[in-house]
Amino acid sequence: MNLAQLKAGIDQIFTNTQNTSDTLQGICDYLENQISYYDWVGFYFRNGEKEELKLAEFTGEPTEHTIIPFGKGICGQVAVSNENFVVQDVSEQDNYISCGWKVKSEIVIPIFVNDQNIGQIDIDSHAVSPFTPEDEQLLEYVCDKVATIL
Repeated sequence: MNLAQLKAGIDQIFTNTQNTSDTLQGICDYLENQISYYDWVGFYFRNGEKEELKLAEFTGEPTEHTIIPFGKGICGQVAVSNENFVVQDVSEQDNYISCGWKVKSEIVIPIFVNDQNIGQIDIDSHAVSPFTPEDEQLLEYVCDKVATIL
């Protein structure tokens, strides 16, 4: 993974898109295209004042999990913990919501605006144990950039 090159590509998306939706979709498409083990990339955001997340832009196979209650699954746990969550093997997680039989691992990074967790980026992989600290660094960079347009 060339972190500098990937960050530059993310920066280009912010420069070349006109609105938040296009930017978020561009990020999803770019990451899924550039990183071979990113098989599903999406953003979830807090659904108003409700204690739940709502799916926004994504790329990959459609999911029935468009609403996720806080505390449920990996995404719901990140909404409560406010911390990165890397799951190298989803079969070892008790509180996991299956998005499909192909998904073997997941990484979720929260997005903060004014110190409030307002959403997250969620990556599913069809490989076991693909994620490295560089993935976290890249996705934290993405979330920090996204926070500036929300």
